[in-house]
Amino acid sequence: MTAGTAPPRPGPPRVLALLAAAHGGPALAVGAIAGLLALRGDLGRLDAVVVTAAVLTGQLTIGWGNDLRDLPRDRAVGRADKPLVTGAVPAGWVVGALVAAGLACLALSALVGWRGALVNVVLGAGAGHLYNLGLKATWWSWVPYASAFGTLPSVITLAGPAPAWAPLWTTGAGVALGVGAHLLNTLPDLADDERTGVRGLPHRIGEHPSRVLAVVLLSAASLLTVLGPPGPPPAWAWAALALVAVLAVSTATAGGRAPFRAAVAIALLDVVLLVAAG
Repeated sequence: MTAGTAPPRPGPPRVLALLAAAHGGPALAVGAIAGLLALRGDLGRLDAVVVTAAVLTGQLTIGWGNDLRDLPRDRAVGRADKPLVTGAVPAGWVVGALVAAGLACLALSALVGWRGALVNVVLGAGAGHLYNLGLKATWWSWVPYASAFGTLPSVITLAGPAPAWAPLWTTGAGVALGVGAHLLNTLPDLADDERTGVRGLPHRIGEHPSRVLAVVLLSAASLLTVLGPPGPPPAWAWAALALVAVLAVSTATAGGRAPFRAAVAIALLDVVLLVAAG
């Protein structure tokens, strides 16, 4: 190294890079939602931990599978935020982690009972892998999100002492939240996806219609979580619904990045309302 030349900046530790390759943020978020729903449900503490871990490991396999599947495409567009592209983590590590998490997901799902196991493995994690393997580039890109989010509450209720499907309003709120999240999650990558031939629902209908549809769906999820449970909604739920209305108007009138941030805020409120409703 010549005088005056700064040393190269070290990359992130490989364990952190491995987590980033699993889309760690969204995976942990879904795992946290599952954990909170489990704690709010009729599950014992150990069962709540097991079902949460089953959901989380399944989500990790989806993230690792996504980055492995998209590696050639991510290299083509120069995705510097992808650890596999930058070499921050070897592909072999990701394959090993994917296999280990997949086996853990199967084992943990089996412990919560065959009903919850089938829903988590097939309609949850399985739907995510179908997205990775091709549905993401079709009109049907929204279906895996609808399936995974819509059935997540039922993974919890089917693992309880009296196994049953979650109420329809909970399922509907999960579907609306999942499809809305899909639309929002895809918006930042529309240009890169188009360059490499990925054309899911958001790409086909365009950025503005996608954002509007996301807000409509997320607002519908808010309504379902407030009006769906039996009995009159508490005052704080009405206040949250009023805030959702303000944010929805903001998406239609504001400029720049404000509409996207407002839509994300609605999604976060929906999660809080869904967990609070139990």
